[in-house]
Amino acid sequence: MEYIVQQIMNAFAFGAEYALLALGLAIVFSIMGLVNFAHGEMIAVGGYTMVAAAAIAVQNPLIIIGAAIVVAMVASVTLERVAFRPVRYADPTTGLLTAFGVSIILQNIFLLVVSPRPIAVTSLYFLEWSLDIGGISVSSLQLFQTITTLVVIVLLIFFLKRTLLGLAMRAASLDFEMVRLSGVRANRVFAIAFMISGLLAGIACVFIMARRGAVDPHLGFDPVLKAFVACVVGGFGSLQGAVLGGFLLGAVEVAMLVMLPQSLGGMTDAFVFGIIALLLVWRPDGILSPRTEKGDKH
Repeated sequence: MEYIVQQIMNAFAFGAEYALLALGLAIVFSIMGLVNFAHGEMIAVGGYTMVAAAAIAVQNPLIIIGAAIVVAMVASVTLERVAFRPVRYADPTTGLLTAFGVSIILQNIFLLVVSPRPIAVTSLYFLEWSLDIGGISVSSLQLFQTITTLVVIVLLIFFLKRTLLGLAMRAASLDFEMVRLSGVRANRVFAIAFMISGLLAGIACVFIMARRGAVDPHLGFDPVLKAFVACVVGGFGSLQGAVLGGFLLGAVEVAMLVMLPQSLGGMTDAFVFGIIALLLVWRPDGILSPRTEKGDKH
C-alpha cells in the first residue's frame, strides 16, 4: 500500500511541475501566439540566483527562494521588452526562432560566465523530510509541490476571472485588436503575461532545485520540453489544457517507470512519447481543443 501511495505522490509531483511550466508557456502563447522556449532558462536564472544569494551569506532559505522567484519574473519581463517586443507582430516563425536564439544565448552565457559544471545549492533541505500519514511515509517535497501548484492554479483563475487586468488578458487571447481599441495598453498586457510566466518558472525552479540539489546551464531544457508536450496534449493556448496535459504527462511517466522492466529503464521517455503520439492521433489538436475540420490542402 505504501508503494502505491508513493507512486501516486510521484505522479502528482511530476504532474505539478509540468503543469506549472506548461501554464507559463500557455499564458504567453494564448496572447502572443509565441512558443517561448527560453522559458526553461528562467528556471536556470532562478537556480543561479539561489547560488548567488547563498554566496553573499544570506542564511535564510525563504529569502533565497523569494530572490529566485523575483529575479525569474524580472528576467522574463526583461526578455519580453528586449527580445520579443520587437518581433511581436512579425511572422510566428520569427518569434519561434527568436525564442530558440534567446535560449541558446542564455545557455552559452551561463557556460562562459558561470560554469559548465553543476553548482550545488544546499539551502532547500528543509523542504525534504518524511511525513507519516496514516502509517504511510510520504515525501514532504512532493506534498508541498502538489499543494503549491493547486494553490497557484486557483489564484491564477481568480486573477483571470475577477480582476480587470485578468479580464483584459482573457479578452486579448480572443481578440487583441478589440482590447486595444477599448483603451487597454498592449505593452502592459504582454508584460503581465511574461511576468506571470516568470513567476511560474520561479516557483517550479524552487522544487526542481530542492529535488536535484544543483544548477547547471541546461537545467530547464528537459522540463520545458516536456511542458511543451503537455501543452500540445492538453491543447495549445488552453490554460485548462496545460494543467490537464501536465498532470497526465506526469502520470504516464511514473506509470512507465513502474511498469517497464529494469532492462528498459533507459527508454522511459521513448515509451512516454510513444503513448503521447498515439493520444495525438486520437486528438490531433489536444484533448480540450474542439475538433475542427481543416479541409483539403492545395
